[in-house]
Amino acid sequence: MSYIHRLLVVLSIIFISCSDDSEQETDLLLSTTDLTFPQGGGSQVLLIQGGTDWSLTGVTDWCTASEVSGVGGKTFRVTITATENQTPDQRAATLTVISGTVTKTVKVTQALTLLAAKSSYTALPAGGTITVELKSKGEPSVRIGEGWISRSVTDQTRAVSSRAEVFSVEANYTGVKRTGTLIFTLDDVEEAVTIDQEPIAVPAPDRTGVESDATALAAKIKLGWNLGNSLEAVGGETAWGNPLTTQAIINLVKDAGFDAIRIPCNWSSGYLWDDVSHTIKASWLNRVKTVVDYCVNNGMVAILNIHYDGGWLEVNPTYAKQKEVNEKQHALWTQIAAFFRDYDEHLLFAGTNEVHVEGIYDNKLVTEENHTVQQSFNQTFVNAVRATGGRNAYRNLIVQAYNTNIELTAKLKMPTDQLPNRLMIEVHYYDPWEFAGSTTNAYWGEPYKNFGVTAWGGQESYADAKFASLKSNFVDKGIPVILGEYGANRHSMTNENMINSRAYYLEYITRVAKNNGAVPFYWDNGGMGNGDTADQFGIFDRKNLRIFDQPAVDALVRGATKGAYPFIR
Repeated sequence: MSYIHRLLVVLSIIFISCSDDSEQETDLLLSTTDLTFPQGGGSQVLLIQGGTDWSLTGVTDWCTASEVSGVGGKTFRVTITATENQTPDQRAATLTVISGTVTKTVKVTQALTLLAAKSSYTALPAGGTITVELKSKGEPSVRIGEGWISRSVTDQTRAVSSRAEVFSVEANYTGVKRTGTLIFTLDDVEEAVTIDQEPIAVPAPDRTGVESDATALAAKIKLGWNLGNSLEAVGGETAWGNPLTTQAIINLVKDAGFDAIRIPCNWSSGYLWDDVSHTIKASWLNRVKTVVDYCVNNGMVAILNIHYDGGWLEVNPTYAKQKEVNEKQHALWTQIAAFFRDYDEHLLFAGTNEVHVEGIYDNKLVTEENHTVQQSFNQTFVNAVRATGGRNAYRNLIVQAYNTNIELTAKLKMPTDQLPNRLMIEVHYYDPWEFAGSTTNAYWGEPYKNFGVTAWGGQESYADAKFASLKSNFVDKGIPVILGEYGANRHSMTNENMINSRAYYLEYITRVAKNNGAVPFYWDNGGMGNGDTADQFGIFDRKNLRIFDQPAVDALVRGATKGAYPFIR
């Protein structure tokens, strides 16, 4: 049984059951006393039954009724129609129904018009502003669904019946079309506006400014330095104790003898608008760009990577996480590469950092699964960068061995690339850890063995063999090596033998690396302790703009000067 039929039955029962004493109170029956229409208008049925003849008044030019009178004792279906509301205000009408001595009213309300014209807009791929015209006299609130859209300006210079909301839209480096939503609310009225944005177009391959292949570019770098514990810090650039990076800091490093800087970088921990599209905030891309510019505008080579970044990439080389990680890896590198696409060969990209299963550092426990998945991260990186076109079609790229471990490079399979001789591999070296990474042993090398070196070994002959393996397996095959991190904890600032032993280590590793075709980048995390704790690798006082550890700087520069790449003839 339909609603109307049920209502007629109810009305009939009510009429039959009414007593004579209440006849005047029930002689006029209405199906409702409130009618609400949307802004677009429409029609609704009002049932009227009067004990005597009835009349209806109060209709307007926008609110009309199909019947305005009827005879008593019969139920009428009266259609109430509201036209579209093109005014900036909610509107209302009161319909009055009279039957004999009984009068009843029906309140009719209709939502206001918020938007002047359209409900969707198109933003330029490069971003810019979108102006949404509103016709409300009130001040609607707005809820923005996506982080890449922000409220910019409310234009209140217009007439009281017109408003304009201006929104800033970030450039779309994601490689795919995206849609954002604005929800405007005023009183009980809510309307949605969408903003569509195509991605920035992929330009044709451009070799200008990126003519050097991997070996030729590696040969141009004398000595590199890590801007450690800065842009990769979780919680902000200064969260791990170092100051904001400035041009003055980069100048200090260059003046000390370094001509390349590795920039470890955090991209997702606090710098994404969401964890679905993995859209990087424009403010962070611009901040990283500023630091990159400090380097390349100073004639230095810069390496930009995805560092630990909260571990989503670094500690998940498993089949269970492979698809999820590769999707994010592709999304981030698509954006990073597109944003920095116009830089010349002074900028290199490094796909990952020390990818490994967390807690497993014994090489014998690393499985084929771990190697396979880690190498898929490399391939995803290469594919994403190359797909952005322009200079990225030729840019030299750096891929990593498992955990950047020299021994495990034996398992490394180089990614497929669209052109030859444009890839490098990255390893790190902190052997022996008891000397380089901790406070256990404060001496290293043949000249200091009488002071007590680590029983584990890892002395000169060990280093010679490790770097020689890189030369034979990669460098001699046209694949140069980036020694992306190396160094030694500072054990003392006062004990001359300890200071000299560390300097000997730094000079030796720098020299043997270069002699075997590995470009050295010293790891500087800003730590300026005096040997009582581990992780004291800082050689520059970034806050006071001075060299903090002159013996270490001198040793590094000596090693870089004495060393000679085998591919330089």
